[in-house]
Amino acid sequence: DPDPLRRTLRFKLTQNDSVEFDWREFSVPVSSRSMSGYVALHKCPLNISDVYDLPPRSPFGFDPSFDAKIGYRTKSMLCAPLLSRAGDVIGVIQLINKKRDVERRITKAADADDIVVPFDERSEELLMTLASQAGIALENAILYAEIQRMLEGFVRASVEAIEQRDPTTSGHSRRVAELTVGLAQAVERVDTGSFGNVTWTKDDLRELEYASLLHDFGKIGVREEVLVKAKKLFSHELEAIRMRFDFALRSAEADTLRRKIHMIEKGAKKEDLDALDEELTARRNEIESGYEAIVAANEPTVLKGGDFARIETIARETYTTYGGLTRPLLTAEEVRCLSVARGSLTPSEIDEIRSHVTHTFEFLSQIPWGKQFRRVAEIAGSHHERLNGTGYPKRLRAEEIPLQSKMMSIADIFDALTASDRPYKRAVPIEKALDILGFEVKDQHVDGDLVKIFIEARIWESLTDAPKSMRSSG
Repeated sequence: DPDPLRRTLRFKLTQNDSVEFDWREFSVPVSSRSMSGYVALHKCPLNISDVYDLPPRSPFGFDPSFDAKIGYRTKSMLCAPLLSRAGDVIGVIQLINKKRDVERRITKAADADDIVVPFDERSEELLMTLASQAGIALENAILYAEIQRMLEGFVRASVEAIEQRDPTTSGHSRRVAELTVGLAQAVERVDTGSFGNVTWTKDDLRELEYASLLHDFGKIGVREEVLVKAKKLFSHELEAIRMRFDFALRSAEADTLRRKIHMIEKGAKKEDLDALDEELTARRNEIESGYEAIVAANEPTVLKGGDFARIETIARETYTTYGGLTRPLLTAEEVRCLSVARGSLTPSEIDEIRSHVTHTFEFLSQIPWGKQFRRVAEIAGSHHERLNGTGYPKRLRAEEIPLQSKMMSIADIFDALTASDRPYKRAVPIEKALDILGFEVKDQHVDGDLVKIFIEARIWESLTDAPKSMRSSG
């Protein structure tokens, strides 16, 4: 910690050949009151002949409670700071009780006077050399841990960025990562068949976790309005249609009123005026029912043939603008969107959504992952490939798809089906989701052996936020 008042020394490792005792890590504040704290503060070695015989004005002291607890006698002590390349103290190494004879053991306090001698200059030189090398090694370990934390922080921040772009899939990346890693661990437990020889190192599993967490990162390259499009028309598009229909209705009402005035001036009969009202009522009902049909067709459900025909009929209807121009009630683009047979996306929007995989691969390929995580981009960029070559973006065949990506595909499909956080669809029960995975196997989209392991191991029950229905489902 850069704040001296908050810095502590944590005793991590100890070695003692004389007595056995229950060692537990503990921390002490960095201060001049302890010998190790004094060394850390002043960045200098400390060589004490007898810790129980310190000068009266010594800035540091010795705590004898440890000796009393285990029946030991600390006498000579040599401490040296572990320094980083920048000269910062990152640790302290402390030697206790230099022996006359290395083979002899201090089994009781009285043995110290006979066995223990002060540390000489040669001992101090050797310890400083060791401390120099140990400091470099410790700094490297600290730097490695910091890089690891930085990488994990970057991954977490990236996932958060994805979810802020597409809040409807919040939690999806984490669940896919948990399911994929869980499936990988289950595959490793299989000792027969095509996966009998599959093993993973810790780095392999971490690589798979990173790839799974970032598998949808390419969504940052997709328009946000397309990512969160819950219905076939955007809200502003439906509002434009509503205003257009309202204008058409008001135009019909105004036209009827003009005709009425003209007929009254000509002395028209009441039944003729009533006929105009009936004509207006029919037109009003036609316009209102037409708009209701559009609202119904706008839902991301399967569009029936009759509904499609109704949309085409409405599209042929027109209205007259203030400028006297004739315009269709529905534009060609609106008809195209409303005519989507399933879901809410047009073919071009589907292509845009699918482009996220390419964006993911291109983005992750720019990151220097290092040797241990070098396949992150490849694994993440292949999770939409299918065994029969119908996937995207590269239309890879089964033998070309990484095993890790095959596992991720199953996790991705399963979570997309069972997720309860999608506003445009209901979560599918576990049993139905597993049935759908079975259909995916029959269609040669996903690996049947992996799906079997996924089901037999009940991987979904390992999710950190798995609801009771997931844990108890058969």
